Amino acid sequence: MDKNKLRLMVLTALIAAICVIGSFIKVPGPITTAALDSAPAFISAVFLPPLFAGVAGALGHIATGLTSGMPLGIFHVLIAVEMFFIVYIFTVLHRNGFHMSKWIFAIIANGVIAPLPFYFLISAEFYMASIVTLSIATVINVIVAMLVMPVLKVVVQRQGTQI
Repeated sequence: MDKNKLRLMVLTALIAAICVIGSFIKVPGPITTAALDSAPAFISAVFLPPLFAGVAGALGHIATGLTSGMPLGIFHVLIAVEMFFIVYIFTVLHRNGFHMSKWIFAIIANGVIAPLPFYFLISAEFYMASIVTLSIATVINVIVAMLVMPVLKVVVQRQGTQI
């Protein structure tokens, strides 16, 4: 196996593991799966390509679902797919220099757009209740990522470890 591919897989696994730790920090609300699991995936945009960062974000959400008792059942797979795309696009925006847009995208996509399928699959009331908790959790995740990313970027640049 190529050393670079192995490195990518190990870093992705490490970020997913940190997402698991964040999944234990819940944001109280009617939807108990809102947690601080996406900050590490957003932070990984500094050193992981979009595909690998997206995988870490998806795995992070699965961990959140598991640590919450999977209250939405199979719907957690849908949310994991959504998280993959949100983190993937966030990483693309980061790599292309859209530093303000990536944060706005993350908050709107994760807090408002991602729960939209549940408006139709469960109910309008479920959707309205979920966007409050998810938006709060997303803002907290984004603030954590905003604080950590500049410091990590300097470390990555010094070490020359960006992939």
